[in-house]
Amino acid sequence: MEKIRFGIFGSGYMGQTHAEAIRKLENTVLIAVAGGSRAPGLADRYSIICEPSAEALAKRSDIDAVVVTTPHYRHAHEALLSMESGKHALVEKPITTSLEDCDRLIEAAERNGVVLSVGYQQRFRANNVRARELIRSGAIGEIQAVQISMPIALADVQAGGFGGTWDWWTNPDSVGHILNSAPHAIDLLRWITGAEVATVSSFSRTFRPRQPVEDTTMALMEFSNGMLCSLFSSCALPAPIFPHEDFRIRIMGSRGLLDLDPYRELRMADAGGWRLVSTQAEVGYDDASTAFGDARMQAYRDQITAFLDVIDGKPPAGGAPADGRAGVEACLAMLESSREQRWIHLRNR
Repeated sequence: MEKIRFGIFGSGYMGQTHAEAIRKLENTVLIAVAGGSRAPGLADRYSIICEPSAEALAKRSDIDAVVVTTPHYRHAHEALLSMESGKHALVEKPITTSLEDCDRLIEAAERNGVVLSVGYQQRFRANNVRARELIRSGAIGEIQAVQISMPIALADVQAGGFGGTWDWWTNPDSVGHILNSAPHAIDLLRWITGAEVATVSSFSRTFRPRQPVEDTTMALMEFSNGMLCSLFSSCALPAPIFPHEDFRIRIMGSRGLLDLDPYRELRMADAGGWRLVSTQAEVGYDDASTAFGDARMQAYRDQITAFLDVIDGKPPAGGAPADGRAGVEACLAMLESSREQRWIHLRNR
């Protein structure tokens, strides 16, 4: 396979993340970046071209594929520009902010004969892979219930040395924090169990002063296999947050339990008691001094490799378009449930 030439939309935290991942692979080359106040600096750092607009980047004839890392509300526009120009697109989660835009992207990819993938890098973390293997093998029996914890202290992340204003996080066009956090959790459960979200009930609130969008959600979900799930997502916590609870998934089966920390350890319990079954080098995602180290970057390199495999005609290991749509649908259903004070049934929507 010849080297795939990349362009990146966005020059912030995730723009640099993907630039670093592309730089480390042998069969990729980074050509240009566009978007954001830090684009000139990122271009200088990686000795690439800084384009003045998304349109200019999308039209370049020396780019085969793009990675979209801009604020959520720009994903659809930039991915569409690129695919209409014949370029493959890897779009960071959430793939878009509406189901209508999800469907537009899926249709554009099919019509132009290009690959569309979603940035679900959690599929490439060691503990998540092992949890999937255990569950698919029946090691803990039938999955009955799941608890997911996703709290962060937004002020800590903003102070992590990445630069930028982070104003996209509270921009109403980005819809809410739940659309930033929960797609990873939704995708992991679907990917691990093979089940789909069927029904959602939720309370969403805004607790941080002067924030115009949702920052905290408590949701209940029923899956197509009968599994129940509770999800707590918030960026309104004061620092420090609960230890090792920034992303924690506790899975209850009919014959055993899994305590899954995607960033640290996976533990399993059955009739023989608790034991450690997998470890992940601790991922320092909230500080610039550690965020671009190998522990975090491994998953992004593997994700790019999986994207290249799909371009090469191999089955997708990363997030497919339907996976991106499913994450958006579940998160929007949480906000809809809270707003309308009713259960939301996702089947046949």
